Amino acid sequence: MTHHLSRRRFIQISAAVAGLSIAPLGTPRAKADPGLVEWRGTLLGAVATIKLHHPDRREAERLIALSITEARRLERLFSLYLTDSALVALNRAGVLLDPAPELVDILSLSQRYAELTDGRFDPTVQPLWTLYADHFSRPDADPSGPPPTNVREVLARVGYGKLSISRDRIVMPRGTTLTLNGIAQGYVTDKIVDLLRSQGVQQSLVDMGEARAIGPRPDGQPWEIAIEDPEHTGRIAAMLPIVDRAVSTSGAYGLRFDPQGRFNHLFDPHSGGCAQRYRSVTTVAQNATTADALSTAFSLMSPSEIHAVLPRSGIERVHLIDAIGAAVDLVA
Repeated sequence: MTHHLSRRRFIQISAAVAGLSIAPLGTPRAKADPGLVEWRGTLLGAVATIKLHHPDRREAERLIALSITEARRLERLFSLYLTDSALVALNRAGVLLDPAPELVDILSLSQRYAELTDGRFDPTVQPLWTLYADHFSRPDADPSGPPPTNVREVLARVGYGKLSISRDRIVMPRGTTLTLNGIAQGYVTDKIVDLLRSQGVQQSLVDMGEARAIGPRPDGQPWEIAIEDPEHTGRIAAMLPIVDRAVSTSGAYGLRFDPQGRFNHLFDPHSGGCAQRYRSVTTVAQNATTADALSTAFSLMSPSEIHAVLPRSGIERVHLIDAIGAAVDLVA
């Protein structure tokens, strides 16, 4: 049984114009506002959108097509589910020669976030994913989870320090495997924002699994990000206005291995257990890579630990919904 990470969308993006229809998946489409073209599709296992304001509709559609081509190229580097991706090849062989610069970049950033969070963010937790997925795929799976001895054995293969990264090669020990699920969507979002800005775009909202705004909405107002209550679909827990900022939300809701929800995809690299502290963690930063990676890491950290890291993190605001539904806001 294969477990794919299906992220429930706890961030809803307000449209620039009320009542806009949704474009079919994978197609650009002009809206009621003649200056708005929106693309909607799927990337890295999540719904992805681009809302692009431009006076020339044809140029807007060209820019969206250019963006999607770039996003698909990066997906072929970072995906765990495309059998010919660079990441799959690295996991299979334990070494990758002459890696793509973007793969070197994202893994170097992953190590930086790992060091910043005392290893809570760690791209080498993929063996834990495999352990839990295999355990709960069995019809007679023990509901208390994998045996502690198995968890300890797998933890011996986890640790960001096992990863050696250089421009000419990436190497890791046999049995260590990587996942970029906690950072790749933010990284791809940033790359698309960089591309659009280089083409003169001044107003857009890009969401390749994580959301980042270019400028304000055409009416001069901020883009509004609504954080849903994790336990009540459709109920808004908080509203975050953003201009030239990125937002990311992580939570155990993304994938639960067991019906009770005790075991999820947010793994603790220290203990081998799963995050239980919060219902959701939302971060606001200048870029989506930082917001994405640290919303993952903060899911395993106490509010005091998060607050201590904020001045060095690039995160400007954190919105926590704890295990009993209480909200806590932390500001850098």
